Amino acid sequence: MRKNTWKFVSLFVVALMLFGACTPAVTPAPTEPAAPAEQPAAPPAPPAEPTKAPESPPTAPAASEASVTVVHYFSDTLGKETVTKIFDSFTKESGIKVIDNTTGHEDFKAQILVMLAGDNPPDLFSYWAGARVQFVVDSDRLEPIDDMWASEGLDEVIPPAVVKGSIYNGKKYLVPFGYHYAALFYNPKVMQQVGITEFPTDWEGFLAMCEKIKAAGVTPIALGSMNRWPAQFWFDYLLLRTAGPEYRAKLMAGQAAYTDPEVQKVMEMWKELVDKGYFVKDANAYDWTDASDQVANGKAAMTLMGTWITGYWNGNGLKPVDDYDFFPFPTIEKGVPNAVVGPVDGWVMSAGAKDKEASKKLMTFLVKNTDASATWAKGQGALSPNKNTDPSIYTAVMTKASAEVAKAEVFAFNYDLATTPPMAEGGLNMFAQFMNDPSKYQDYLVETENVAKEVFKK
Repeated sequence: MRKNTWKFVSLFVVALMLFGACTPAVTPAPTEPAAPAEQPAAPPAPPAEPTKAPESPPTAPAASEASVTVVHYFSDTLGKETVTKIFDSFTKESGIKVIDNTTGHEDFKAQILVMLAGDNPPDLFSYWAGARVQFVVDSDRLEPIDDMWASEGLDEVIPPAVVKGSIYNGKKYLVPFGYHYAALFYNPKVMQQVGITEFPTDWEGFLAMCEKIKAAGVTPIALGSMNRWPAQFWFDYLLLRTAGPEYRAKLMAGQAAYTDPEVQKVMEMWKELVDKGYFVKDANAYDWTDASDQVANGKAAMTLMGTWITGYWNGNGLKPVDDYDFFPFPTIEKGVPNAVVGPVDGWVMSAGAKDKEASKKLMTFLVKNTDASATWAKGQGALSPNKNTDPSIYTAVMTKASAEVAKAEVFAFNYDLATTPPMAEGGLNMFAQFMNDPSKYQDYLVETENVAKEVFKK
């Protein structure tokens, strides 16, 4: 099985391009789309760019000068500035040079696999904890870091729930850099204007709130699914709140079917929201920052998004609590464990890293240095994986988000990080098709199950 995995990576790159080519055409944007804010979008997802040929990391300097080559997807202006500041601090402290080869967020997904399959992989690269790391671990392309983890006492620094995202096949491979929580972020002024003073905790209350907002002439929900991934949070939470985390884990692993009644129920509930006009029209014509702008300017009341939206809004001059806030996704079925959804961004080391000791020093710095953790958390609207990070760096909204994560029974990676990359492509494609025409969801489920049968060889 393992010896065939890396061959499958190459097939995945081809499949990724094919899935991109067969993504359904989106409806043209309305004549008055929400204008993107002047500030660039925060990670994790800038607008997609055309897939281009991967570039190898720059040639490292002479052996006498310690260095670490790094590839990451923090390519927007804010992310690039923040991570560069952290790298510069590391170099000043350690004398080790960081050779940074940033790549576009969407391009990165295919490029890093090609780089790892080649002869000149980067020493370190950013990656999302979950199935994507597992996929590369199973291909023998990552270096375990158990020795560094133990010598640096990282179990004393990182909360146990986050540590779980670092362990694959019984070994530690990833140091977390920041994590996020997805919730329903809303415009408080709009909610006040339409008479919403309390936020729902169950599904019936949520539907009633949406109807009240719509009756007041405001679109309840903004969604920018141009790049597919923002739609996944609706699928995730509806499935987690109905079928539960155990069933979802089976679906992610190919042990359940997309044609199961549990998944059909989710799509029916989602379709009801669309059919009632609760979502913005032409969601596939917008990206996630457009949807964020629609909430900020009052054209929509709320959007289901990760906490990185706070970094974007803060950069645009919005004030936490006054201009934006959130409430948790409501419960649906009683007795289902309380799960929260979100990604963990981290750093992993290539098995072919040229200077593993220097790489480990950088990895340690990125997770253990409290100044670095605080700089990243503040710049990205992220929660720090370092327990020693000063909590005063968080806004009131982020403090509340941290509390919601702390009391959750399950922390679930979002869809495209919870299943294998080839399966994620099939699922994301389904979500985009659904937002384009929800009436054909049964066909999409059959198509997606066919992808699952091929991926998992059912």
